Amino acid sequence: MEVDRDRHVLIIAASLSAGSRSYHLARQTFETLVSRNVSVRLIDLRETPLPLCTGSDSDITPTVEALRALVGEATHILFAIPVYNWDVNAAAKNLVEWMSGDELVNKTVGFLCAAGGQSSYMSVLPFANSLMLDFRCWIVPRFVYAVKNDFDANGIANPDVVLRIERLCDEMFRTG
Repeated sequence: MEVDRDRHVLIIAASLSAGSRSYHLARQTFETLVSRNVSVRLIDLRETPLPLCTGSDSDITPTVEALRALVGEATHILFAIPVYNWDVNAAAKNLVEWMSGDELVNKTVGFLCAAGGQSSYMSVLPFANSLMLDFRCWIVPRFVYAVKNDFDANGIANPDVVLRIERLCDEMFRTG
């Protein structure tokens, strides 16, 4: 079966934690999309360190330039993000701040969230609103939200989370 070359999905695993649960969400989504013959790339920010964005062009590194190019080439972006203190982590926001603007415009964006508990399930909304209003991104209205108990030492332990990932992948291509 041939790979769908019209869709280029970029999954950004934004956690910097060695024991990242959001990375397990990213990895499962990557495998789901590969099995569907979708062109997909997974970027793990633990392996792609970004400097803190200061707003100065003199701070742009080759890593920043490479990520800008990957985001620009993508038709769809999935952020696999940890939720801390009722917000997405700073690494995800830092990545967005490094984008010059054009790379994110009109992209379809979805979210895979890993959190400690159920209470912060709406925490991704300010981040989504920023992408929608600042970059005119199309936000997939279904996102994956998983909590600590959905994981074990080997990764995702709750089969319902895998089903939610599959549904997100289905709906991502209906948007935008």
